[in-house]
Amino acid sequence: MKKSSYVQEIYREVDVTPEEYLPALLEIVRGFRHGILKPADESFKQGMQDVVEENTKPVSELWKGIDA
Repeated sequence: MKKSSYVQEIYREVDVTPEEYLPALLEIVRGFRHGILKPADESFKQGMQDVVEENTKPVSELWKGIDA
């Protein structure tokens, strides 16, 4: 599915959602977006914290078990 197809599907779902549930749906969508999209500075801080705490793995281990 192309992005535009996803957008169309989302619009269809919103169109069939009863009006009284739209505020809750909006909160769900916003919560989802905020949950997956971290600001760059927050991601960088987390990455640096992982390095300091030695919570990292060698690249060679990251590819184990992946059949490309």
